[in-house]
Amino acid sequence: MNTALFPCARHFAVLPMVSALAFAQACGSPTVQPTPAPLPAPADLPAAATPTTKAPELPPDPLTKRCMERLETARSQRTALASFATDSPRAAPVTPTAVINALNEMTIAIDLASAESSLMFAVHPDKAVRDAAGKCEQQTEQLKTEIALDRAIYDAIARLDVKSEGPDVKRLVALTLRDFKMSGVDKDEATRARIKHLQDELVQVGQAFEKGIASDLRKVALQPAQLKGLPQDWIDAHKPNAEGKVEISTDYPDYIPFMQYAEDDAARKSLYVVYRQRGWPANKANLQKMLEIRFELATLTGFATWAERITADKMIKNAKAVEEFVTRVAKAAEPRMKAEYQVLLAELKAMDKAATEVNDWQQAYLQGRVKKAKFAFDAQAMRPYLHYDKVKAGLLELTGRLFGITYKPKKDATVWHPSVEVYDVFEGDKHYGTIYLDMHPREGKYKHAAQFTLVNGVAGRQLPAGVLVCNFPNPKTGNGLMEHKEVETFFHEFGHLIHHTFGGHQAMPRFAGVATEWDFVEAPSQIFEEWAKDYATLKVFATNDKGEPLPEDLVKKLVAADEFGKGLWVRHQMFYAGLSLGMHNRDPKGLDQDALVSEIQGKYSAYKAVPDTHMQASFGHLNGYSAIYYTYMWSMVIAKDMFSRFVKEGISNPTVAMRYRKMVLEPGGSKDAADLVADFLGRPYDFKSYEAWLNKKK
Repeated sequence: MNTALFPCARHFAVLPMVSALAFAQACGSPTVQPTPAPLPAPADLPAAATPTTKAPELPPDPLTKRCMERLETARSQRTALASFATDSPRAAPVTPTAVINALNEMTIAIDLASAESSLMFAVHPDKAVRDAAGKCEQQTEQLKTEIALDRAIYDAIARLDVKSEGPDVKRLVALTLRDFKMSGVDKDEATRARIKHLQDELVQVGQAFEKGIASDLRKVALQPAQLKGLPQDWIDAHKPNAEGKVEISTDYPDYIPFMQYAEDDAARKSLYVVYRQRGWPANKANLQKMLEIRFELATLTGFATWAERITADKMIKNAKAVEEFVTRVAKAAEPRMKAEYQVLLAELKAMDKAATEVNDWQQAYLQGRVKKAKFAFDAQAMRPYLHYDKVKAGLLELTGRLFGITYKPKKDATVWHPSVEVYDVFEGDKHYGTIYLDMHPREGKYKHAAQFTLVNGVAGRQLPAGVLVCNFPNPKTGNGLMEHKEVETFFHEFGHLIHHTFGGHQAMPRFAGVATEWDFVEAPSQIFEEWAKDYATLKVFATNDKGEPLPEDLVKKLVAADEFGKGLWVRHQMFYAGLSLGMHNRDPKGLDQDALVSEIQGKYSAYKAVPDTHMQASFGHLNGYSAIYYTYMWSMVIAKDMFSRFVKEGISNPTVAMRYRKMVLEPGGSKDAADLVADFLGRPYDFKSYEAWLNKKK
């Protein structure tokens, strides 16, 4: 199982509310009325400051200048849109084309400002630039809120006669009007003013929550003897300091191997505790404030809770259905979870006769021992074959072969840090988009793994540009060897990247990129994890320093061993989903956060909450995903069903891969997700493949 704790926290600019116009997933159109000022090139990004470079003074630094220009363009289009709501004399009639073009142009400008600011806030090494990005993000969200509550724009769109228009225009108008109503545009002036105030405040609190996690790198100092069990290459990369202690950080390249391999139980617990304490105590207040703001926003817009509001435009439709889904999955996984837990407990008792329960900081280590004993699988044996550079090359080769594209390094691209790599994507001679890879940890950078949008492509207007932001071992500062679960995460995130790239060629900007229902966006990434366990795929790039390929027998053992722990993992995921929902399906006044974490973890997970860890303070999804963490498992149900067609026709079959590309990835949000999947499968999706996967015998 992929046990990375919180992968994919953001795939686009984090939305603090149901965005009235889906700005985080929209861009522009080929025409405009009236004509806006030319937009600056989105690839002209602020370069990373060197130690001898003075930080830019604010304002006007380049990022702020671009932000101001884009927002001014959006405001001019907002004015044009609002004017269409009146019957005043005009030179040209108000037509659907005129209104939609103005809407699209407003959207492209806001989207470019939002995407760049969200990305730079998360990744830029210069604090001054991060601060500028944070200010731009706040200003952009403020304008989004103003537009979402602008009754004149709503009226201009509502009065359109689209009976003779094409399906894209009809869909755009219907979804836009729905989103306006969810935002509260039909409320009185005082209520709209309160909504705007709350939205602006929520952006600032959300940024503080994110910053509280990203800036909180913690370490434990251990004796060298406490590294016993870890791979020798990992030990060699962690030299004792002047006091003879070895410092282990909470960044992924340290944390994941240590929790999996370290034999010292007390050392594992010490690292686990500080990892879970990140963001505490500051994020206790930030989280409470977010919950209170969201609850008030929900009630002001006609919903009982934030969970009801945030699910209203998703595939699942309402919070009750989320609760039923979580319960269904948890119940289905319960027998397997209980059986697997007893195996772990028996393994622990073999080491410590006094042991009575398995704790969360022990489960990864114990699963490794069980898999080694029962399946003859040693995860450490895979490390020499999984070098970051080779994995990256393998992914580029795989996606090129499956989907008919090539990648060309873009050496002259402006980047925000020297480690960022850029590739142009081509289909034949046609430039298809650009991808950025920001793959290694550094101070102040986003701590998890996600795909960020830089530009949402629109047919005839602009090409898509997407960014992978990860925290994998750096071959330039170490040996670059990866854990297999990190490879799975890499494949997962790359699935988002190709979805963004292929979906970025829609004519209607609302439907560009991954602009489909939010509880579907994980499916294209989860299906791509399957290739990370396919030997025919792995043998292409997984070789050791001698050039020897990864043994097929080791992959077979990996696949067999991967069956163990499935029930434990699913139930722990339902803890995250239940917590995400539980935080948002009530009035949060007087909420005891730690008590709720303990209660819900006890209900779903096999492992009890560890006192004084306060994991909610570093659970980044509570900002970006709020109540809808369930989307990971919901999407997985769909991904397993879609993958059944690859199983039937061949995992490396380019014909089925191109069918998947054309029917699922390229349409973006131009159809409902359920229809996209039905087009690919030739039938509606169902739970059968997921249940078969969950109940597969070990």
